Amino acid sequence: MSEETRSETYAELAAVGPYGVRPGHALITMVEPHPGQEYAYNRWYEDDHYYAGAMAMPWMYAGRRWVATRELQGLRVPEKSAVARPVTAGCYLSTYWITEGRYDDHMKWTVGINKRLNQDARVHQARTHVFTAFQDHEATVYRDGAAGPRDFHALDHPYAGLILQVVDAPGPGERAELLDRLRTRELPRRLAGSPAAMVTVFRPTPLPGDRMTYVKQVEGVDTRLTLLWFLEEDPRTCWTEHFADLESLGGPGGTVELVAPFIPTVPGTDRYVDELR
Repeated sequence: MSEETRSETYAELAAVGPYGVRPGHALITMVEPHPGQEYAYNRWYEDDHYYAGAMAMPWMYAGRRWVATRELQGLRVPEKSAVARPVTAGCYLSTYWITEGRYDDHMKWTVGINKRLNQDARVHQARTHVFTAFQDHEATVYRDGAAGPRDFHALDHPYAGLILQVVDAPGPGERAELLDRLRTRELPRRLAGSPAAMVTVFRPTPLPGDRMTYVKQVEGVDTRLTLLWFLEEDPRTCWTEHFADLESLGGPGGTVELVAPFIPTVPGTDRYVDELR
């Protein structure tokens, strides 16, 4: 294919299909660098992979990295998690929004680019994917209604913290009931008067068969919900009063498998790396 033909193809692709701003899909990936690799991993991810392996791709329009220091890792529950083993595993979290209706297009590109990055030795291997999944958006619940940033702003707005919460239902029917209860009753009640401005709710989708071998297939595709709580305060200053009881959120029909608070990284720096262990 000539360079001119490739350029024309870009123009043709841009002229068709969805191109809204709603975060119809997300990539949520929690990773644990191997001991002794914390600085090398952080520099590789920030200096190369965040861009070449994510933000430079079509339809992935917003992203943010988060970190859990030792202190934040110590707040996690439950002690025996089906997601993180041990529950403290996964000190870095990256979150990305993908344009609604563009999941398939993005996946074709991401599989291709990650194969190329591997071939070119641009992938840091000394890390473990603790919880990595592409997800479909199910709901967003706001504390302040129409006031304040929307969910499509969430990864650009300077939130002071984030809580990753994973809830499992016994089956697909129970998950639908759990989602309805969370969206209409439980989340509005807990958001009221809290430092959390919004909660986005997603459900995981299976990874493609030609995914990278170091990323395990997604669990709980039919039964799991993933919640992202966006906080206006550092979780360490408001945890006891507002979020220490999130393990009970599942209630009847749901089991909370992870509650993990994070704070944002400071791009271009190694801040917090010396606080991970």
